[in-house]
Amino acid sequence: MIHARPARRRLVVAVVTVLAVTAGGGALAGPASAVPAAEGTARAGSAAAQDVIAFPRGDLISGATASGYLTRGESSFDRRWVPADGSAPKELSSAFPLQGTGSGNLVGMRVGDDAKLVDISDGRQLTSVFLGPRGLLREYVGAAGQALFTTSDNGSGGRDLFIHTSGGGEAPVTGLPAGAAGAAVRAGTADHGLLTYSTGTGEETKRFLGLVDLATGAVTETYALPAPAASGDIAVSKTHVAWVELTATYKATVIVFNRSTGLKQSFPLGDQWASELEVGLVGDWVTYGERGALRNGAPGPLNALTARNLTDGKTTRKLLDHLTSAAAAPDGTQVVRGGTIAQGEGLYRVAPGADGVPAATLVASTGEPTRLTLVEHNVPSTINLDADGGRVPLVWRLSRGQAEVKVTLRHTRTGKTTVAYLYDQPDSPVYAFDWAGDLDWARSAYNGDYTWALSAKPLNGIGPDLASSGTFKVVRKAAPHDFDDNGSPDVLLRDSSGRLVRVDSYYSPYANFGQLVEAERKVVGSGWNIYDQIEAVGNVGGASAGDIVARDKAGVLWLYLGKGDGAFAGRTKIGAGWNTYNKITGGSDLNGDGRPDLLATDAGGALYLYKGTGDWRAPFSARVKVGAGWGIYNQLTAVGNIAGTAAGDLVARDKAGVLWLYQGRGNGTFAARTRIGAGWNAYTHLVGVGDANRDGRPDLFAYTPGDSWSIGTGYLYKGTGSASAPFRGRELTGVDGGVTGSPAVA
Repeated sequence: MIHARPARRRLVVAVVTVLAVTAGGGALAGPASAVPAAEGTARAGSAAAQDVIAFPRGDLISGATASGYLTRGESSFDRRWVPADGSAPKELSSAFPLQGTGSGNLVGMRVGDDAKLVDISDGRQLTSVFLGPRGLLREYVGAAGQALFTTSDNGSGGRDLFIHTSGGGEAPVTGLPAGAAGAAVRAGTADHGLLTYSTGTGEETKRFLGLVDLATGAVTETYALPAPAASGDIAVSKTHVAWVELTATYKATVIVFNRSTGLKQSFPLGDQWASELEVGLVGDWVTYGERGALRNGAPGPLNALTARNLTDGKTTRKLLDHLTSAAAAPDGTQVVRGGTIAQGEGLYRVAPGADGVPAATLVASTGEPTRLTLVEHNVPSTINLDADGGRVPLVWRLSRGQAEVKVTLRHTRTGKTTVAYLYDQPDSPVYAFDWAGDLDWARSAYNGDYTWALSAKPLNGIGPDLASSGTFKVVRKAAPHDFDDNGSPDVLLRDSSGRLVRVDSYYSPYANFGQLVEAERKVVGSGWNIYDQIEAVGNVGGASAGDIVARDKAGVLWLYLGKGDGAFAGRTKIGAGWNTYNKITGGSDLNGDGRPDLLATDAGGALYLYKGTGDWRAPFSARVKVGAGWGIYNQLTAVGNIAGTAAGDLVARDKAGVLWLYQGRGNGTFAARTRIGAGWNAYTHLVGVGDANRDGRPDLFAYTPGDSWSIGTGYLYKGTGSASAPFRGRELTGVDGGVTGSPAVA
């Protein structure tokens, strides 16, 4: 099943006690490639991830403290602190974001009318600043180190910036130009906070990056941020500052300044869309990568988290296959929520190795794979194509979306297939195929064993293609005119040369918004002109396929057992003397015993019933007379249960072309006739083909011959289930006989 996200417990309290909450999360129910038991915290399942802690699924990294990680979920109120020792995460409820300050486990936050500096590991409060009702006195603008920062109106149209510490109280931040506005402070290095602000208004607005000395409260370094850097990411380390400049078409350049020498380095990242490029600094390397690449619909070099050497400006190293978010840790390393094909999804710490080259180490795992995997599917072991009009909704859920998915359904015996290319909904990993019960989009699916194979190619190029497969079986109840075991009616045609041709029909939803068409035409054999009547009689031999009977000119009736693949076994003699009958029809169960029966009328108009036995050696019992006066009809057709009663019915056409319905009573006899309509003498053959359009009701096939220049035409009359009007108006079919003249049709 597809698991729902469990509701998390939340404790809403005031001020500092907002941090003292209950733990949440649980253990992974299975390996990383299995369906997760829940979408909360889960432990990694791979061997490489056994020693790492759990990370909440779906969360982004928003900050790092000395002994834990700040995360945020899908909701703006869904925040946690995940201890690095693996103990239970703390659920945090706050109306405003929390900031890691880069010092120990301190975080800055706004709670009600106060800004607070709190040790998140134990809830101790270090500093509190009263902001006034709704922040009317002061505006909280961030935290860094062991300090809070606020601004207040200076009475001259600007706002002054203040630093608040537990030991030093309140002091103005110095070194800012007059008229500085829009100040915001966040963690920078151990000694400096990262400050951004602007000057001027309108088109004269200029944006700046500054470093605030946390000991003195003075702005010691200032960098002008050009307009392309207005919305880009910023990073600072002990030795460098870096930011991202974006053009109007979101082409990115990473800018790095050496803080000691002032050397500027520019790294254009090419013609790549980079609306959410993350930048970081680790030792003598700058890191960058596009956030959210796992959801991208195209591959690109910015999908991966990459490190570039600042010494030579050229050497690069791939660190992660993708990332969703990142933050600087107090120790100068970078923590990144992302994934690798080898170790899966989680939190990685990026730090210089012994050789100074950065490496990414998994420190917390969600238990999810980064590679594309199949999470679950709904393909049943047995599919009954008699149900729901033969349509089957098949669904596969992958570990992520943005994949090109191909599904192949293959019939084992014939090798015939249906191939579907599936597309997900935005941000959805669910791929659905509403299978119409067909093969090659042009024929009904055969009964029997199948395999399904799914291949999925990640559109973003992250990870290898996925290949998965399974099996299922298709079943239907036997149909009297189905000779190749695919549920759709077959029509038998005999041409003037004596060839018997089987035409497999298919009710195509793709042709004229629904039409009975020809799916396959195969020659059964030659020499069939020795017979003067051929009749499909359903499964009278006890096997699963439909059978036929044929009467030769000497009056001997022969049985041809269907093999289930469209062919027939050698003939078996039923008996002689059948030339006493001028009309023979079969295929319907007339007495309710589950076996098809045979009806025949003689020259005197008597109607006889031959009950089916189910034994191919003697397929019919001795005849029983069930009526007289049937000599007025020139055609009888057993049509199955078209009137909604308990047994098979019969239609009879009189010599004036009027068609009559005889409803079966279930004992081999029939109720009084009901007039269907006139004009039916336009057809040479009426065939009770069974359910041709897969709506659960038997239908009637009518054939009108061609001439020496044209082929014949077939029409379908769909059954309604109503005795007063058992058929809808005729529909042209694609089953036309394929030969000129007037062939025999069964």
